[in-house]
Amino acid sequence: MQSNVSRRSFFKGAGLAALGGLSAAALSGCGHGYAAEEPASPRTGDFGGPSWLGAPPEILESDIAETLETEVLVVGIGTGGIPAMISAAENGAKVLGIDRQGTPKNVREDIGAIDSRLQQASFDEFPQFRIEKKEAVEDIVRYANGFVNYDLVKLWANESGAMVDWLTDIVQRDGKMVMEFEGGVGDISDPGRDKAYATGHSPQLTDAVGEDEEWGFAESILAYAAEQGAEVRWYCEFIKCETDDAGRVTGVIARDVQGDRHYLRINASKGVILSTGGYGNNLEMMEDRQAWNQKIRIAAPGSGGNPTGSGIKAALWLGATMDPLGAACTFNRACVKPDQTAGDGVLGRWFWFGEQPFLKLNLKGQRFCNESGPYDYMLHSTIMQPHQTYVDIWDANHAAQAEAMDEVGCCRLFPFDNGARNNIPMQVVDGMIEKLIEDGYVQKADTMEELAEKLNLPVDTTVASWKRYNEMAAAGVDEDYNKEKHRLMAIDTPPFYGVRTGAWFLATLDGVTIDTNMHPCDENGDAIKGLYLTGNDSGGFFSVSYPNLMTGLACGRTMTFGRRAGILAATGQA
Repeated sequence: MQSNVSRRSFFKGAGLAALGGLSAAALSGCGHGYAAEEPASPRTGDFGGPSWLGAPPEILESDIAETLETEVLVVGIGTGGIPAMISAAENGAKVLGIDRQGTPKNVREDIGAIDSRLQQASFDEFPQFRIEKKEAVEDIVRYANGFVNYDLVKLWANESGAMVDWLTDIVQRDGKMVMEFEGGVGDISDPGRDKAYATGHSPQLTDAVGEDEEWGFAESILAYAAEQGAEVRWYCEFIKCETDDAGRVTGVIARDVQGDRHYLRINASKGVILSTGGYGNNLEMMEDRQAWNQKIRIAAPGSGGNPTGSGIKAALWLGATMDPLGAACTFNRACVKPDQTAGDGVLGRWFWFGEQPFLKLNLKGQRFCNESGPYDYMLHSTIMQPHQTYVDIWDANHAAQAEAMDEVGCCRLFPFDNGARNNIPMQVVDGMIEKLIEDGYVQKADTMEELAEKLNLPVDTTVASWKRYNEMAAAGVDEDYNKEKHRLMAIDTPPFYGVRTGAWFLATLDGVTIDTNMHPCDENGDAIKGLYLTGNDSGGFFSVSYPNLMTGLACGRTMTFGRRAGILAATGQA
C-alpha cells in the first residue's frame, strides 16, 4: 500500500478518532493487584507485573499491510511531540509524526521556564521575578519528597529558558502570535506558606490573526513543523515498539483506525520518540497507581487526548522501569450538584472559580485547612474529609476580593503585574457561575442559613464556621489555619454563593524512568537505545504532588525534554 502521508494532511480531519482495540493479549487479567505468573521476559523480574500491563500484542506478519520508512518517528502529536518533531526536522532528519486522533488535543499553553529573554528583560522593573535556580530545583525536590531524578530537574532549570526563546521566535515568525511572560508572584508584602515563582509564558493571539477562529498555538507550531519538512499521519494508533537482535528500538507497529483498520510497520532508522500523554483514562492503571486521586475526581467535560498508557506500557514491555509512586496534576476546578459527592464516574461541570482561596468547608460544615496554596494541596486535604468533597463559599464582593487575593498562574482572573494577559477574565468567569446557577450546581441565597440548606450542609455548624471565619478576617489573623491576611476577607455581603467541589483531572505525571538523554532505562539503569520518551510517558520529575506555584512547570518540562529528544535522535549524539 502507498503511504497517505503529506504535508497538506496537517490540517485535514477533526474530532476524536475511534479507539482502536488492542488484541486480547494486551491485557492479562482484570484485577488491580499483581499476578505471580511466569514473566514473558526475565528482564521484567521474578514476580510478574501489574495486571494492567499484560503482554505485548502479537501481530502476525501477514496482518501488516503497509510499511513506511522514516528517520525519526514521533508518536503523539501534542505538547511534547510537536517540539520533538520541530527540533528533529531542524536538525536535518526526515520526520514523521503519528497520532490516533485527527487533530492535536490539549496542547498546553502555560509554559514554565527559567531565564528566558522575556524574564530577563523584566528584572530591572520587577526584581522579585528573578529566580535562583538552586532554590527552584530544591523546591521541586521538596514537593516530590525526594522521589525525583535531580539531574532531570537541573536539566529543565538549565535548558528551559532557551527552549522558550526558541518557541517565542517560532510563534512570532508571522506576526499572528506573541509570547507573553506571566509576571506575577503574588503579594510579596504578605507572603504565605508557599512561595510562587514567575515561570509562566503564554502565547497570545494578535490582531494579525483576523477572523481565523481556528488559529492558535497548536496550529502555529504544527505549521512550522510542516515548514521544516516534518510530515504527519493522523488516525494512526500506536501498538508497540520493535527492536533488533541487540535490543535497539528500530520502529513501531501501528494501526490505521479508519477504513479497514490495517496494521502498518514504521521503520525509524534514527529513533522513536514516545509522547502519548500518560494514562489518565486507563482506569485500571489509575486504581492501581493512584487510587487516592480517583476518590476526588469529577468527570467534567473538556478537551483532552484520552491517554491510555500506551507509551508507558510499550517501554515497560522492553524492560524499562517506572516511578515508584503515582502522581497527577489536579485542579479544584470541578463541581457537582448538592445531592452528589466527588468520585470517579461522577459527572459534573467545570468550575474555574474553584481555585480562588475563599472559605471552604467539608460536608459537616467545618473548615479544615488553609485554602491558600498549591491547588492539589487543597484537594489532598479533602481526601481526609467525609466523602472527599468540600464546599466553596463566597459572596457578592467576590470579584473585588479575587483581585485582592492576587493569585498567580492559570487561575489568575486579572492581568499580571507586568501587564501580561491572564487566561480567563473575571467577566467570563461570572458568566460561567451564572450558568452553573441556572443548571443547579452553584447555589445562591440571601442568608447563610438558606445557603447551608441548599447545599445539604448542617445549618448550625456551617453558620458557626462562617461567623468564626469572618471574626478572624476582621482581626486580620487566621488563628486556625494560618492563611495570609490579604486572602482572609470577610464573607458578609449577600447574596451568598456556594457549590460542592472536587478535582478536575488534567494529567498523570508519573512515568517511565529516563536518563538525561531521554532514553528509558532498565532495572540496571542502562538505556534502551533507539527510544526516547518525553511528556507524561516519562518519569523522574514529579511525585505525589504538582508544584502549581511554578506556573507551567509540567508543560515546560515536557517541551524542554521534547525539544532535546528531537535533537538527540536527529543528530545521533545519544
